[in-house]
Amino acid sequence: MDFLWHEVSEKEKKEIKEEAKDIMDSFSRRLSKIDKKIGESLIERKKCERKEGESSEGDIEFREIMFENAPQKNKDFIIAEKKKW
Repeated sequence: MDFLWHEVSEKEKKEIKEEAKDIMDSFSRRLSKIDKKIGESLIERKKCERKEGESSEGDIEFREIMFENAPQKNKDFIIAEKKKW
């Protein structure tokens, strides 16, 4: 399939911006109508993935691998950038 590529005119740019703004405004209005109070999960399981009394320390081997792969780290923390996308 062949496409005809052309540069977008100023008029088309303006129309695209207006359409995008309308979509965002509509989405924002709908989001504001959603109940902001989120309660407890309604899911009840007979079997839990975690065993009672299991330590919250985690797997030391997993921690070491994560720290090896982290480009920036401190003694006990992985340093990550926020919103870099």
